[in-house]
Amino acid sequence: MCGIAGEINFKHEINRAVMREMAKCLTPRGPDAEGSFEDQFVFLSHRRLIVIDPENGKQPMSHENFTLVYNGELYNTDEIRNELITRGYAFSGHSDTEVVLKAFAEFGEKCVDMFNGIFAFAVWDSRRKRLFMARDRIGVKPLFYAKTSGGLIFGSEIKALLKHPEIKPVVSREGAAQIMLIGPAKEVGSGVFRDICEIPAAHFAWFDERGLSVSEYWKPKAAPHTEDFETTAAHLRELIFDAVKRQLVSDVGICTFLSGGLDSSVISAIAAEEMRKNGDTLHTFSIDYKNQRENFHATEFQPDEDAPYVQKMAEFIRSEHINVELDTPALADALADSTKARDLPGMADVDSSLYLFCREIKKHFSVAVSGECADEIFGGYPWYHKPEVLHYDGFPWATSVPERGALMKEPLSPAESEAFVRKIYDNCLSDVDYLGSDDADARRTREMFMLNLKYFMATLLDRKDRMSMAHGLEVRVPFCDYRLVEYAYNIPREMRDFRDREKGLVRYAMTGVLPEDVLWRKKSPYPKTHNPNYRDLLAERLRELLKRSDCRLVEIVNADKLREMLDTNGASFTKNWYGQLMTVPQIYAYFLQIETWLSEYNIEIH
Repeated sequence: MCGIAGEINFKHEINRAVMREMAKCLTPRGPDAEGSFEDQFVFLSHRRLIVIDPENGKQPMSHENFTLVYNGELYNTDEIRNELITRGYAFSGHSDTEVVLKAFAEFGEKCVDMFNGIFAFAVWDSRRKRLFMARDRIGVKPLFYAKTSGGLIFGSEIKALLKHPEIKPVVSREGAAQIMLIGPAKEVGSGVFRDICEIPAAHFAWFDERGLSVSEYWKPKAAPHTEDFETTAAHLRELIFDAVKRQLVSDVGICTFLSGGLDSSVISAIAAEEMRKNGDTLHTFSIDYKNQRENFHATEFQPDEDAPYVQKMAEFIRSEHINVELDTPALADALADSTKARDLPGMADVDSSLYLFCREIKKHFSVAVSGECADEIFGGYPWYHKPEVLHYDGFPWATSVPERGALMKEPLSPAESEAFVRKIYDNCLSDVDYLGSDDADARRTREMFMLNLKYFMATLLDRKDRMSMAHGLEVRVPFCDYRLVEYAYNIPREMRDFRDREKGLVRYAMTGVLPEDVLWRKKSPYPKTHNPNYRDLLAERLRELLKRSDCRLVEIVNADKLREMLDTNGASFTKNWYGQLMTVPQIYAYFLQIETWLSEYNIEIH
């Protein structure tokens, strides 16, 4: 993966020093090489993490009147290259960068329909004086932009855009409300900062002197599912195997995340078998916490520890396994680093733990494969199964909207808080595609799918990209293959939940790939620490923060309400903040991340 940035300015001379600063702050995303391109109205910058074709994949890359900066990986590179060869194109290397560029030269904006991969890229057309930008269907790779007095700037991360003198770290009251009422999610297309936007997933944009136009090029479409159960399971198995195998292509070493759960175990098992065919051994990595065994307590959402299943899987697939153990002080200390990596308050220690985990993996590898997003598309969460949660009229992972509103500096009434979130929620549902034959449950299941795709899953993908790329680690996510997403959208609920189990169809389809007890293990979410010292440590840090005259948190959060929460050990806030993982300790951690964000970015709120 890489970091990209650029400016198009039709009125003023582009400041090269500013462009260098924009590129410099993206160095962690691309630590191996840098490049730039300058034309009359444009300056493009690229930071490269070298994974495929070191010599022939250098960027920016030009062909005829087109110049490309690209962040991503294509998983159908060979097929597209072969098609282009039949159309008369020649290639100097085997990089996917060259394929993206020449596919755009041949097909224009329609090239994105051909791509199977994760990407964000921009192409400058020097003949027509216009810029094309695009982002992958699922939104795995980020792309932000901002309009300026003379044109437009763009970059892989918000921090790059903030280096431009015209883009100030200003957050409107609406942006602050996003942080408090839907955070760590953010509204589709929003950069939270007042002047910064994001190209949404599955969108492309054109920019020239007439202005900017943004268009959607893909979304899941409703269609009758005509296959019987056995055919569906076989079809799904084929798609999963193909997605994983495609994402193992690399000119550098590759490893996998292994939690002992269904999704990472499936990926690791397939990868291990493929690597054995080439005489290689898969390396796997897991995360755990100091004294976790002593502190762990089972819950409905986290029924058992990962460690025994990790060990079993590592032995089963004969991987070289490394367990990364974290301690609570390091977890708390990394909250600030993870906030700066994300440019926004994130998923608290769910972010900081992944930040530390990726830092350790990078000492050994530059590419990893992870099991993210299977739960969102195959119904792994409670909100897909429990009728009262499935039909909850709102985001089911954030039912604490009134409680959140009450914690704001100027507390909102429940009605005011719900109205703010309702607008975002309704906008998402307006994009859902149904069949006329769908009953109420089927319609709601499609809605839940899209809510997950655009919000819960998007938040997890933001987290995965920023925490990994902060260390120059590329993480691939096979379950985000758009073919799987399209297929899953139309699988009937009774098939998906085979044996009345979450992801029952996936489990059945993977029969023989995993040991039976791993295959049918109840879902256990991303591991978090159960050490009570962690909550106490965060509470103490918050108390000390509130005593300081330079505390910025109180510009967003009501200090009295927060003190009440601290004094009652969180008893005054009885609902999760976001999903199953962000309970009281993570709420404390989230507020500490807000403080870091406000102070480190010198944010003005108005």
